[in-house]
Amino acid sequence: MPREIITLQLGQCGNQIGFEFWKQLCAEHGISPEGIVEEFATEGNDRKDVFFYQADDEHYIPRAVLLDLEPRVIHSILNSPYANLYNPENIYLSEHGGGAGNNWASGYSQGKKIQEDIFDIIDREADGSDSLEASLPNIREHLGFVLCHSIAGGTGSGLGSYLLEKLNDRYPKKLVQTYSVFPNQDEMSDVVVQPYNSLLTLKRLTQNADCVVVLDNTALNRIATDRLHIQNPSFSQINQLVSTIMSASTTTLRYPGYMNNDLIGLIASLIPTPRLHFLMTGYTPLTTDQSVASVRKTTVLDVMRRLLQPKNVMVSTGREKQPSHCYIAILNIIQGEVDPTQVHKSLQRIRERKLASFIPWGPASIQVALSRKSPYLPSAHRVSGLMMANHTSISSLFERTCRQYDKLRKREAFLEQFRKEDIFKDNFDELDNSREVVQQLIDEYSAATRPDYISWGTQEQ
Repeated sequence: MPREIITLQLGQCGNQIGFEFWKQLCAEHGISPEGIVEEFATEGNDRKDVFFYQADDEHYIPRAVLLDLEPRVIHSILNSPYANLYNPENIYLSEHGGGAGNNWASGYSQGKKIQEDIFDIIDREADGSDSLEASLPNIREHLGFVLCHSIAGGTGSGLGSYLLEKLNDRYPKKLVQTYSVFPNQDEMSDVVVQPYNSLLTLKRLTQNADCVVVLDNTALNRIATDRLHIQNPSFSQINQLVSTIMSASTTTLRYPGYMNNDLIGLIASLIPTPRLHFLMTGYTPLTTDQSVASVRKTTVLDVMRRLLQPKNVMVSTGREKQPSHCYIAILNIIQGEVDPTQVHKSLQRIRERKLASFIPWGPASIQVALSRKSPYLPSAHRVSGLMMANHTSISSLFERTCRQYDKLRKREAFLEQFRKEDIFKDNFDELDNSREVVQQLIDEYSAATRPDYISWGTQEQ
């Protein structure tokens, strides 16, 4: 029975990475920018129906909802060759079109006002799905909603936070996964309230999402510069990196094999405790469209070994300087023609050489899912791999956000724009509460590095 995933794209960043994601999926499934299956796409053993549905005229239409409070990015999508791919009824632009002014409180308040219009679209899309994927306890089911957004601006963070809360209320048994873009820490941000926006969103990602794939702009820029040799990477080039991660993480659903074609089963193995659900990703070999691969050899062992190297990981945590941090669990999705016995041998080598250190309170969990590559895309490599990892050093990102937040909060800086919205009209309790929630998350990741973590959990409850 078909299983479906509805993608929600929010704000400038969410719609830009969503656009690249759908371009990538169309290429991988042999679908033209208008949604028509290309003549050469005759293999037919892929599952297009996970992310697309077929209209009466046989066109494939993404199960996507595009939302923004200002029109620029969505207009650019509607002026692209992919304009006719999307269902126009699934596009929502705020009437006044003024955006959220990079202010979480504004995005959140506007979410309250427009929730009925937005959920009309989401409910209609869900009602049209055969079996919107169910939640974690039922491991035979997959995903329900995937949310693409940034945590730093106004719409992706504020409207995104409001939507996460409401999705939990309205679809309590459906799984919610996010691809959340964290701001670049190497550059001065022109959004002065970014630490407030990030912290308020982190509270919702902790409490209202089942799985958060963290995409760190600091690391994405580093990888584009150091690994792909792009001097000043553009938004579009960074977003292509993100779409590579997104498409690779869903290949086992779209090209089902004899095992692991159930993403929830895989996610469940990565998230043994409910709050520690923030994942980092790594990918190899990385190449741009223009460049010829600098990686010569791609055996399974080489790919799996490279995935463990911090330089291939899309999150900058400085974990090489923090020996106490460790993996909670790893999932490697290996694409290409792979002999399963090679996988077994590679896992043995990684364990023998202790290439990864794991939590002291559970098994050293490295899951491997094998997936075919798209037959319609030429590839320079026999084997490529995506790592999705639950690693305790991800907490350093949250610590960074807290440090920046504390500096601003101490001076009560830039709070006037927040005061204009109802949620902050009388006090700033919501900010302080969010700080507390994120601190508890940091503390739990720290506790997870110690052997007594399980009893720590019971003391806390």
